[in-house]
Amino acid sequence: MRHEQQADLPYLKKVVGASMAGTVVEWYEFFLYGTAATLVFGKLFFPQTGNELDGIIAAFATYAVGFLARPLGGIVFGHIGDRIGRKALLQFSLVLIGISTFLMGCLPTFDTIGYWAPALLVLLRFIQGFALGGEWGGAVLLVTEHSPNKSRAFWGSWPQAGVPVGNLLATLVLLALSATLSEQDFLAWGWRVGFWLSVVIVGIGYYIRTQVTDSPIFQAAKEKIDQEAHTGYGLKEVFTRYPRGVFTAMGLRFGENILYYMVVTFTITYLAHRGTDTTRILALLFAAHILHVLVIPLVGAMADKVGRKPVYIAGAALTMAWPFIAFPMLDTGDTLAALAAIMLGLAVHALMYAAQPAIMAEMFPTRMRYSGVSLGYQVTAIVAGSWAPLIGTALLREYEAWQPIAIYILASAAISLIAALVMQETKGTSLAAIDEADSRYRAGQ
Repeated sequence: MRHEQQADLPYLKKVVGASMAGTVVEWYEFFLYGTAATLVFGKLFFPQTGNELDGIIAAFATYAVGFLARPLGGIVFGHIGDRIGRKALLQFSLVLIGISTFLMGCLPTFDTIGYWAPALLVLLRFIQGFALGGEWGGAVLLVTEHSPNKSRAFWGSWPQAGVPVGNLLATLVLLALSATLSEQDFLAWGWRVGFWLSVVIVGIGYYIRTQVTDSPIFQAAKEKIDQEAHTGYGLKEVFTRYPRGVFTAMGLRFGENILYYMVVTFTITYLAHRGTDTTRILALLFAAHILHVLVIPLVGAMADKVGRKPVYIAGAALTMAWPFIAFPMLDTGDTLAALAAIMLGLAVHALMYAAQPAIMAEMFPTRMRYSGVSLGYQVTAIVAGSWAPLIGTALLREYEAWQPIAIYILASAAISLIAALVMQETKGTSLAAIDEADSRYRAGQ
């Protein structure tokens, strides 16, 4: 197909913008929750026991609920998205997560309505996670299915860069609020402003997404599904035909997902527990997110040049070493040392994260690609990122030392390293050729 050989660059940039717009919105809101879980929710939405870590652990349990909902969202959105298209579901997911996040900012606290406060928080967190579960697969496929073969990892890395941009915005909002308000005002009402601002960002993202269409390769696959009643798609089909792709994707995600949430969420808890003030912590994360935004596209371009495997293997191996370097730096209490530790973690993370859209898109044919990438990406979060901050906090409470936490990160990275070693190199692969091979496979040739 022509779009496989020569992309319309101005339109491709518009597609990238549409994909990133939604990703920024989604992760602004998702990261806002993660930061608030440490700074606010543990204090306001749960009974106090006298140990501040108990409230944070309870808040991180609600944080995990969003991850538990993500696979369900991935399954539902993936199944429908493989049938009707990516664009419509991306717009729906954007609205859904925007409404749930806005309502979080309106919730009464534990002192006002008791246990209804955490119950409603959990419900909204579930809806938020469900929407995000369907968002990622559609956003990255919108780009990768429009991208030329030789530069798919580069263009596909831009929606990934939208994640730290969203985190950057959330950090900036919380940093401004915590720096300008007293701690009492911030806890009383200031934190709510960040959640309410989501309405503005959602409106902008929704409009941008109305300006693009599904890719030609998807439209051709959809026509084939419509014409051939026996052509399968969705969850059952992807597990039946391509189980290796699903489980390899899960393995690749495992260590990467845990590293990310240990860096951007658990380090907030760790530094706060060591006595670092909120404004300083948020300033460190703000600077680190800028680096992350810049590094991700560079790594994507590298994966197009040298291949997906060597870049991913390097990222997984360095993840195994990171905690043994980073935690001693965090313990120094020095601002520059803490910043370097966080930046190093996000740079290592980018080595695994940037090329994931291209890697996963190249594992599956178009007729089941949304389901395949959503499952590989989102199901892993149930046992990886969802529990990482909670496990880290529990280990900190139990041992008051970083070494057990470092071993936990090392073990998770080893799983991703194994997956990276066994995965197939797909640099330069044609999506049309993948579809043709799938047709021959179904025909029994």
